[in-house]
Amino acid sequence: MPKNRSKKKQERIAKILERLNAHYPIVKTQLAHKNAFELLMATILSAQCTDRQVNMVTRELFKHMKTPEDFAEAPTEAIETLIRSTGFYKNKARHLKNCARHIAERFNGRVPESLEDLVTLPGVGRKTANVVRGAVFGAPAIVVDTHVARISRRLDLTGNTNPEKIEYDLMEIIPEDLWNDFSLWLIYFGREICNARKPDCPSCFLNDLCSSKDKRETE
Repeated sequence: MPKNRSKKKQERIAKILERLNAHYPIVKTQLAHKNAFELLMATILSAQCTDRQVNMVTRELFKHMKTPEDFAEAPTEAIETLIRSTGFYKNKARHLKNCARHIAERFNGRVPESLEDLVTLPGVGRKTANVVRGAVFGAPAIVVDTHVARISRRLDLTGNTNPEKIEYDLMEIIPEDLWNDFSLWLIYFGREICNARKPDCPSCFLNDLCSSKDKRETE
């Protein structure tokens, strides 16, 4: 890439980051939790479900099951009943139970901190692992959910569709000390303005920095 083009891209990215930070100065995960284990369970439940609904479910769920041992020993049917409203509850119940069992048996009941260990747990991929690493353990991590993937492509920060490749693309161009905030900025931004079906481009504070084919200028 020519130096002038690279410099222009860096300046554009810097403007994007500056505006996101100004618009969302304080960001944190919207999943209610008291510790790493609760956040891990909540994040597994959040697949294809809103954070609001997950929070309603976990408020009751964590009254009945508090520890990895509780989940590991609970009948699968009991877990299914408590999480039914999150959707795909049979698969999620199996993941919760098996994940908790692995934590109890392999990690002495403590959620591991490393990405390498986290992704060995049933139901835990890089996205879920990075949510926990960033929010609880303070590790620099880029979470690539549907919002981050969609908006990163719209802003021409990546040309990939594979979440892991998007993660690595973003790691190359976003300063490491902003990785955690950046993911949350895009999640907030995706919910408020740049949604999937009808982005609110006229109200978008990044409009002049975006050349996405999905732009809606007149709606």
